[in-house]
Amino acid sequence: MNYGLTTWFPIAVTIGLVGLIVLTMVTINRLIGPRPPHTSVKGEAFECGNPPSGSAWGRFSVRFYLTALLFLVFDVEVVFLYPWAAELRSLGMFGFVEALVYIAILFVGLAYAWRRGVLDWS
Repeated sequence: MNYGLTTWFPIAVTIGLVGLIVLTMVTINRLIGPRPPHTSVKGEAFECGNPPSGSAWGRFSVRFYLTALLFLVFDVEVVFLYPWAAELRSLGMFGFVEALVYIAILFVGLAYAWRRGVLDWS
C-alpha cells in the first residue's frame, strides 16, 4: 500500500480548516466579547458559594478518610456484580451461589466497619 498525497491531503485540509475555524472564533470572542470588571473579590478563590475561611492546611478527622475509603471499596465491589448479573442465566445455580458468597463477604466487611464505629459521626 502506497499512502501518498491523495490519502493524507483530505485529512490535512480538514485539520487546517478546523484550526482556522477555532482561531477565528477565539479571535472574534477576544475582540467583541464582554469583559467583566476584575475586582479583588472576583479574583479570590470560590469554595462552595463561600469565600475561603481558615488555612488551606487544615486537618480532617481520620473518620472522614475511613468513610471515603469504605465508600470507594463498596462502590467498586458492587460494580463487579454487573457482569455476574448480565450472565446469570448461563452461570446457573453455581454462579448464583458464588454471587451470594461474594455478597456475604461484603456484608461481613460492612458489619465489621459498622461494629468498629467507622460509620459513626459523633
